[in-house]
Amino acid sequence: MASAPIPNIPNGGDFGDFIDSDDECEVETDAEPRIRYWEGLYCPLYVGEVLDGRYRIEHKLGWGGFSTVWLAHDTQQNKAQGEHKRAMQDKIIRTVRDTSNLVTYPAFFRYPGQRGDYHTVFVFPLRGPNLDTACFNLPPKFRVPAAMPLLLSLKSLHDAGIVHRDLNSGAALWGIDFIDDRPRKVLLAEDEGRPGELVEPISFPREMLRHPVCLCDFGLAIKSGTVVENTAQLPPLLCAPERLHGINPSFASDMWSFTCIFAKIYLGVEIIWGEGSTPVSSIVNIVGPLPAHWKGHFGNGTAAKDWWYDQSGSMPLSKILGGYETLEGKVDRLRPDICRDGREHALSIMKRGFSCSPERRITATQLLEDPSFKALMSYYIP
Repeated sequence: MASAPIPNIPNGGDFGDFIDSDDECEVETDAEPRIRYWEGLYCPLYVGEVLDGRYRIEHKLGWGGFSTVWLAHDTQQNKAQGEHKRAMQDKIIRTVRDTSNLVTYPAFFRYPGQRGDYHTVFVFPLRGPNLDTACFNLPPKFRVPAAMPLLLSLKSLHDAGIVHRDLNSGAALWGIDFIDDRPRKVLLAEDEGRPGELVEPISFPREMLRHPVCLCDFGLAIKSGTVVENTAQLPPLLCAPERLHGINPSFASDMWSFTCIFAKIYLGVEIIWGEGSTPVSSIVNIVGPLPAHWKGHFGNGTAAKDWWYDQSGSMPLSKILGGYETLEGKVDRLRPDICRDGREHALSIMKRGFSCSPERRITATQLLEDPSFKALMSYYIP
């Protein structure tokens, strides 16, 4: 079995375990793509490195399309901090009254890249994994309460005139109590820039997770009423149908995405599914036809189906034979354990959030005061 070489790093020390070459694939499977370092998109770092003279890198928390997220120890304040990305953070900090359920940064600094450029490093309070990576194998009694702080977060943004625009379960983070996990890592090649390591993201056992969930990732957030070039949201499974028809993101489209997350939290699976035009077919299957005046405006590069806009309620036989299922049917199949009242409350919430007409869709403020939402949350939150 080959042994991995130990790098000569300036802040050397015992910071994790280098994996044998035979096992490198285990790290590479869960870590970010190496090519993004070579392209200069990511900045190579290594565990034990000290940034800005105070933040010592201790572990990898995760990665996304445009940034990596690290656990760091603030050597001046003796706190664990995280590194993330900026965008509308300053506006949120200035204008949102209640940021208690929002992940905002207390500090940031510039860090030199390998091509003469600079990476912006944001220091965040330590949070745990997102709902995508640590939620849906959890029991409903633990995961369903996450809907309340997430909705409060969204209301805070909307009250300040801000549309999140990219609301998804990956943007909602659990709290955590402690971290006790040695990093598993391999070296990045020399041609990928400055010294660095490819680090397997930390794992979070169930007993480490804490409520409340907080909302993060404001990189695509906009002021309400802003016209955007590309109205669609990725992934399309959480995209409001009007955004797929050229209508700009809005508070209402955020609420559609929230309802998708709520349904996933409550049912344990994605309620909208598929790729290309399939998510729209899934939407129509569940909540009914799209507004007729949207016909001809579908714009994700695939062909629209005439029956999406058919107000007569008819549906192709192929769809019926292929597994057509109502919203009620999904709830009954996926949550046979709930009482009759709980079923009706959940259906009421989803139907109001899944209104195909954005003008009629329930708002965050309205949902917080909605009798069904209050009743359902009371089952899970003492």
